[in-house]
Order: sequence, then C-alpha cells, then structure tokens
Amino acid sequence: MNTHTSQSLFARAQQSIPGGVNSPVRAFKSVGGNPLFISKAKGAYLYDADGNEYIDFINSWGPMILGHAYEPVIRAIQEKATLSTSFGAPTELEVEIAELIKTMVPNVDLIRMVNSGTEACMSAVRLARGYTGKNKFIKFEGCYHGHADCFLVKAGSGVATFNIQTVPGVTSGVAGDTLTCAYNDLHAVEQLVSLYKNDIAAIIIEPVAGNMGCILPENHFLEGLRQICTREGILLIFDEVMTGFRLAAGGAQEKLKIDADIVTYGKIIGAGMPVGAFAARKEVMQHIAPLGSVYQAGTLSGNPLAMVAGYTLLETLKNHPEVYNELDNKGSYLEEGLRNAFKNKSYPYTINRIGSMISVHFCSHPVKDFETASTADIPLFNKFFHHMLNSGVYLPPSAFETWFISNAISYQDLDRTIEAASRF
Repeated sequence: MNTHTSQSLFARAQQSIPGGVNSPVRAFKSVGGNPLFISKAKGAYLYDADGNEYIDFINSWGPMILGHAYEPVIRAIQEKATLSTSFGAPTELEVEIAELIKTMVPNVDLIRMVNSGTEACMSAVRLARGYTGKNKFIKFEGCYHGHADCFLVKAGSGVATFNIQTVPGVTSGVAGDTLTCAYNDLHAVEQLVSLYKNDIAAIIIEPVAGNMGCILPENHFLEGLRQICTREGILLIFDEVMTGFRLAAGGAQEKLKIDADIVTYGKIIGAGMPVGAFAARKEVMQHIAPLGSVYQAGTLSGNPLAMVAGYTLLETLKNHPEVYNELDNKGSYLEEGLRNAFKNKSYPYTINRIGSMISVHFCSHPVKDFETASTADIPLFNKFFHHMLNSGVYLPPSAFETWFISNAISYQDLDRTIEAASRF
C-alpha cells in the first residue's frame, strides 16, 4: 500500500504541530508506525491522501452514525453557511434543536449548548458543585471525560495509550478533589461515599465506557449508583458523548433504563461538527448563568452551522427509529463473524459489544474495567491493527478505544472486515 503522501505530510506536520497531530491518539504512537492523513470520506469509507480506501470503524469517534457526508446534513450546512458562519447572538435554530432534544430525552428540561464534549463534562461538574455546595466528585478509572484538569486522573484512552500516569500541569489540589474507583465496583463507591460523607457533589460516568474499549456496566451497577446518589444527595452525571443518540434515540438512559441527573453530549448533536451540550431538569439547570451564578459562556456556543447539522441528523434519527435495529443487527453480525474468524486461532480473545459499539481484546478473561483491559495482549492488538489497516479496514489506533459502526456500512463491508480478521 502506497502511503508516500501521508508520510511526507507527517514529516511536514511535525515542524509546525506538536507531534505532528492535533489530538495525541492520532499519532499512531501506541500501535506503531506513522498516521495516515485523510483527504475525504463518504458513507462508510475513508480515503487517505494517497487515494487508498478504508472501511471506517472510527466514524469521527462516534458521530457519523449515518455515515460520512450524509447528504441532508451537507445540504443543510451549505444553505446555512450562505447566511454567515457565526453570529455570537441567539438564533431560532438553537431553540428548535433544544426542543427536539427534549422530545428525545424526556428527563431533561433545559439544555446549554457548548463547543465540545470536554466543555460539556467540565461544565456539568461545575454545575453539580454549584448546585450541591460540595467540591469532590467520583470518576471511574479508564473513563475519559475530556482533558479538563479535574478529569486527567486515571483517565484511560489517550492517557493510557501514552502510559501517562500523572499529568504535569494538573495541581495536587485539583487532583485531590477527584476520587476514583474501578468501573463496575459498586462496593468501592460505597466506601468512598462513606469516607467523604457530605463532601461529594457528583458521580460522573460513561454509562457504557468507550475509552478502555467497549466496557458494559454489569447487572445492577448503574442502578446501584442511582440509589447511592439519591440517598446521599449526590448528582449522577452520565457522560453520553459517545452513547448519546447512538445506543437509542434517548441514548444510554433509554437503552439501560436509568435516569441521570445531568447528561452531557458531544459532536453527534452537531453531526460531527465541534459542539457539545449538557442538560438537566430545571431545578438543577437554573443555577447556570444568566439564571443563576454558576458561570459558563462561549462565543461559538450554538453556532448556526453546528446547530443545523445536528438538528438535521437528530430529526432523521427520531423519525426513523428503525435505524437503531439496523445498527444493532449489523453489530451482532460483525460480532458473530469475528468470533467465527478467531475461534480456531492460537490466541485468546474477548469481544464486548452493545448496539453499534464493539471492541476486541486479546485475552481469555472478561474485560469489565480498566485493569482487565490493560492486561490484554496490547502488542498483539497493535499487530492486528496494522494487519487490518493493510487490508483496507481502519480501526481506532489504540487498544483502549471502542469501534463505532455507522448505518452506511453494508453487509458486504462487514464480510470484508470479517474475512480480513480471519487471515490474522
């Protein structure tokens, strides 16, 4: 496979951009080799700067649920762009998408648009602190909620990929307010809540973790968190940057039948454009400025191009609920195919999946948290990644990331993926 142009671009990029990339996992440092530079995408396919085609299982880390360059979204952006790309003032479209989201996620009353999932999660924790008057919060090892200082403690994903255990620039005071537990360990949560009685403002969690592979909550884990939070006056925050509007129209809350107190969203509500949001019932959200004194602001919040793209995508998902069955069927087909591809091999494997999120771990034990994900055979995954890439299948370049399936992918594409895996 000729990747000469990508190699040249990477060499050039390193002269102007730290590490040659604008987000660390893109550097391929974990899996080895140099990154590919992408020139375009359509449907289920990526095309690199050398013209090579790949079946895409990243989908911009989740939001391309209907595939790249989905025509109604592209047309909506083009039409809106003729009216200007930014106003820094309210628009009717912001109201419309907020109303649409409320119809899809019935346990929220008010929504604040921001510019990224990181900003949404950061603001959600600040809101929880302002609402409760308490400072500490609990997060789970391996869950990634963006790169805000308070989250870069045992953060999984990119941090794990680069084996960074402590992050310079994060003060001990900030880190001290971040309490951590193993994912799926309800007993550890109970211990922390008891130890820091009346000091914990929030528990934030990916209801299905996607930053240590696809990790599902065990039976009664989320229900237990909900009970603890209700009992102790702690706000439960669901980080649905990955799961929101992907696992169901109402996200993980609908799929898993658990209501959070605050929910955060990311780029899927902008159909892949830079956007995020956090939402809650009025009692909580009225503490956000200008209604309350918890400050949050942003010139580009509610950007018209992001809003029209997100509205077009979410309206499609709401009006076509069969998409979720189709995605689940494709996820199931891929899972079964991969199990058949691996079953007679000499190496052990574990596959985790829910809906259109799936991950492969080369180990014989169940993968239920960051520790069990970390003890899988990472060098073998790295070889698998490059084997698949050379076969025209683009997987996330890290063993600590979930794969995402778009509904643009065909069963023929899935068969090609399975066949490539069977040759590993």
